[in-house]
Amino acid sequence: MRWLLFALSGPVLWAISTHLDKFLVERYFKRTYPAVLLMFTAITNLLALPLIWACLPTAAIALDTLVLMMFSGILLMGAMLLYLRALQVEEASVVAPFFQAAPLFGYAFGYFVLGEVLTLMQLLGAALIMLGALAASLNSGGGVRPRFNTRLAVLMVACAIAVALSALIFKLFAIHDEFWTTTFWMFAGQATFGCAPLAMPSLRREFWRILRSSTGAVIAINAANELINLGGGLGTRYALVLAPMSLVQAIGGTTTVFVFVFGVALSILSPTLGREDLSPNALVRKGTAAVLVTIGIVLISG
Repeated sequence: MRWLLFALSGPVLWAISTHLDKFLVERYFKRTYPAVLLMFTAITNLLALPLIWACLPTAAIALDTLVLMMFSGILLMGAMLLYLRALQVEEASVVAPFFQAAPLFGYAFGYFVLGEVLTLMQLLGAALIMLGALAASLNSGGGVRPRFNTRLAVLMVACAIAVALSALIFKLFAIHDEFWTTTFWMFAGQATFGCAPLAMPSLRREFWRILRSSTGAVIAINAANELINLGGGLGTRYALVLAPMSLVQAIGGTTTVFVFVFGVALSILSPTLGREDLSPNALVRKGTAAVLVTIGIVLISG
């Protein structure tokens, strides 16, 4: 299935980007407000707009349609801001499982708004993917009894709803209007949201401070990271045009598994760039997660 290849491109590329994000945060952005990070994403989107413009048809678009397309991008950037904020109040291994709520909201939106109905095998496959991704995200170490973090739950449930709603708006217009047109105005919305913090003097000073202190490294690594993110986003958005939204978002849940796979590779080949828990318990747990995800993908594509 062609849609599955495009849908999988997102998790694979986002997993690579996650490790780059971790490196950037640890090295350059450890005490920086999350909005500053989004400025780099906005700059990449701005640079991509002229290239996407060349692919656009000449047909005019109604103003209300254009605004909604841009709102899809604003929602996605808002979700990223909530996610980065959540990472500041909790460990990544605790935050990651909340992402599995996005396919659930996606299924509800797809069913009630788009009329998408999944087969029993597809539902089972999506459930296995979410279960496997959840298992890969859980932290088994420490021996500390888990506690409910209301602030984290509010941030990440809002993030999941924003991701699902952004995907819904994108699919509605990408199907009825045109993929590249919808992508262009979605990117315009992302750029608008990401550049808005430049209007705040404190955030603008922090942005320029980081650029001045490590110009070459910050620009080079961020550019590579944002291009990887861009590729993953385009692949996933194109998959939304070809397949039910809930299935595409369920496939997106495999990002956690790919993060683990790449983390193991980095831990073995270059421990200074990545350190993954390679204890027997962690390997068994995450290996089981990989098997569940693989079975889920087979059921979805069957």
